[in-house]
Amino acid sequence: MSDKKMSANRKHHVKSLMLMIAKGLLEVEAKEAVEERARHMAEVCPPLSLPGSLQALQELCREFHQKIDVVDDERYELERKVIKSEQEIVDMKIKIQDLKGKFKKPALRKVRMSADAMLQALLGSKHKVNMDLRANLKQVKKEVKEEDKELRDVGDWRKNIEDKAGMDGRKKMFESEG
Repeated sequence: MSDKKMSANRKHHVKSLMLMIAKGLLEVEAKEAVEERARHMAEVCPPLSLPGSLQALQELCREFHQKIDVVDDERYELERKVIKSEQEIVDMKIKIQDLKGKFKKPALRKVRMSADAMLQALLGSKHKVNMDLRANLKQVKKEVKEEDKELRDVGDWRKNIEDKAGMDGRKKMFESEG
């Protein structure tokens, strides 16, 4: 083949010629299909000629009934063959799956893995997983209330009562009041 490219005009002309030829061939095929159908129908179904007498009509009906019975029998047999074939196909598919599926399951080993490593294996290496929950918590400074300080300063109530017991304790109470 030559290295020259066809011009756009030439390509268009060749393409239109090919389409015209293809269209003609399709029309010829369609005409042949119609003729074939008409020829087949003429062979299988001859034109109906109705006899004039009642006896001849009854005989014609009996022939039609016999033909219908034969066709029904053939249809039933074909239906059974199809159902049987479909069942065989299903059975064969099951056998194939059974043959493919027979393998020895390996014994599972115990694997020690941290929760972080397990989540990373499940989620993939792209996701950063951290199970340290305290790392994400906010640091809060504990504020000491003045009321709590006063309560701590008061101390143990038993100690106060022992100090106040006896004459020395009462004397101290009066001295502090006065």
